[in-house]
Amino acid sequence: MNSDQIKGKWNQFKGKMQQKYGIAVDDNESFSEGKYNELLGRAQEKTGKTKEDLKREIESW
Repeated sequence: MNSDQIKGKWNQFKGKMQQKYGIAVDDNESFSEGKYNELLGRAQEKTGKTKEDLKREIESW
């Protein structure tokens, strides 16, 4: 497992916490941001790419 994959796991965790926080205070923006970070974390873990590379790929779609 490389460092980007480990960072991916961390981003998944951060995303889940943002989702929980967003639900607790009824903050849809935090919830959505949490889902996005979780998605990036999963992709980062699977591909081993950096978060910035994945963001660029998503934005180019």
